[in-house]
Amino acid sequence: MRGGSDVTPDDFAALLVDVKERILAARTRAVLAVNAELVQLYWEVGRIIHERQRAEGWGAAVIPRLSSALRNELPEVKGFSERNIKRMLAFFREYPEMGAGGIVPPPVAQMTGRSSAPEAAAHVPREVFWAVPWAHHIIMMEKVKHLPTRFWYMEQTLAHGWSRNVLAVQIETEAHARQGKAITNFSALLPSPQSDLAQQALKDPYIFDFLTLDEPFHERELETSLVRHLEKFLLELGQGFAFVGRQYRLDVGGEDFYIDLLFYHLRLRAFIVIDLKRGRFRPEYAGKLNFYCNVVNDLLRHPDDQPTIGLILCQSKDNLLAEYSISGIDKPIGISTYELTRALPTHLKSALPTVEEIERELAEVQYREEEGE
Repeated sequence: MRGGSDVTPDDFAALLVDVKERILAARTRAVLAVNAELVQLYWEVGRIIHERQRAEGWGAAVIPRLSSALRNELPEVKGFSERNIKRMLAFFREYPEMGAGGIVPPPVAQMTGRSSAPEAAAHVPREVFWAVPWAHHIIMMEKVKHLPTRFWYMEQTLAHGWSRNVLAVQIETEAHARQGKAITNFSALLPSPQSDLAQQALKDPYIFDFLTLDEPFHERELETSLVRHLEKFLLELGQGFAFVGRQYRLDVGGEDFYIDLLFYHLRLRAFIVIDLKRGRFRPEYAGKLNFYCNVVNDLLRHPDDQPTIGLILCQSKDNLLAEYSISGIDKPIGISTYELTRALPTHLKSALPTVEEIERELAEVQYREEEGE
């Protein structure tokens, strides 16, 4: 048997990685389990109050009385303020049926819902529902009234690990209505289910509200700003995008060509070539991007990789023109628009709080609410 000093660096590194991954996985499971217990507790409290109110004819006055009594009986327990107990009651009333298999919205919600809500989220599994943190449930109850749409945000919250603030931004920018809306030729050029996965990986429009660019701006300025805010850019692109390079050089026939932004999508197992354009979409953009995809396939693509995908981002587009432009292209290409935050006049900037100040104030308010103040 070898002593600890005989273990090679590679063996020890592998051991450390293995143990660390198991610790982190166990910690994650523990957090999710505790969260699920808390959310179920709040649902149960809401159910008890609802049933007692119906059976005994109690009014709303029982809630502040219960909150005060719990504070006296269990002073160390947080989360049972009058406001939060009201939320528990509303929570139960939103989801009264928690049978096996998941939650199915009532017929009225299905009939009157907007068609933009993803059909795949017409119900949500119980394990997904309980795993969503309580603060996220509150945001969705307050901001999303259409149940299938709300269920979609539940699934995306867990899939992407969205914080409360990120979830609120995604709802505000109607992420559910933008997902999978890019004009593409994927169904004609990619096999199923890769074509469906690729379609859902793109949005239209992309919201770059973390940028402020004065008109007229150059495409290189847009590119520089996006890379400077890479974390927020990746968040808007969605799960799976890994940044490879900016102005990525391609040597073709002794000439240099440069890709604006190059990504690799971990779920699609494919390179994503992004071409940034200022103004309206023009048909010749598709031909140029087709060329880039050909070169990336030849020079960078691994045999196990899926075909390279191109994405043109422009400020506006005519859908019919875009569809004609990619109908004869032999590489998978998508066309989407993007929206920017307009720069404020100088005399207004000093009168408004900064983004950091607003975020700090919101965080303090949320903390006070959770503590029951």
